[in-house]
Amino acid sequence: MALQLPTRGCLLFQGDSITASQRDPDDGAALGHGFVSRIARALASSHPQLRVVNRGVSGDRVSDLVRRWQEDCLALQPSVVSVLVGVNDTWRRFDRDDPTPVEAYERSYRNILTRSARQDSHLVLVEPFLVPFRDEQWAWREDLDQRIAAVRRLSREFDAPLLAADGLLNQAVHAHGGPAALTNDGVHLTEAGHVVLADAWLALADLS
Repeated sequence: MALQLPTRGCLLFQGDSITASQRDPDDGAALGHGFVSRIARALASSHPQLRVVNRGVSGDRVSDLVRRWQEDCLALQPSVVSVLVGVNDTWRRFDRDDPTPVEAYERSYRNILTRSARQDSHLVLVEPFLVPFRDEQWAWREDLDQRIAAVRRLSREFDAPLLAADGLLNQAVHAHGGPAALTNDGVHLTEAGHVVLADAWLALADLS
């Protein structure tokens, strides 16, 4: 399913630190240094009147997006909303013993998508991903895989393009010579990892 980008309006990226990528939260125009800024540069010539906005917040789980969705999404009236969230919902189970049940994750995710759909925003869902960097991270897969399945269900439910980032990045490990080429810790991406993600996102879009 291709995403036909509008020629004008707001293209909003939402999520956690992977999306934020060190953006300055006090600068509403800041895009960070990751895949969002790369997408913005790629669209600058073909879609000069399409404003790219980054509202990713480091550490966010899906429940955090629910709380700030009015201010950081609906108030901006975006034409397109791209969402990448979920790895922190898994991570907090393992480092803080603070799990988010998968059912609650899916319910909260559906909440934000429903609210945006009512505003006639087009949706793009990016799977949460993990490129195991340490042996113990393989145990995270049991939790994260259920969240990936939830995002896939929501993609069908909302007829939204899906970027299957988990398989994509794990496959790219082999072409790039190992996980360290794509990620610093299994979650946060290197420059090469952001390139892979940005290129895949742009491949979803109909830029004709």
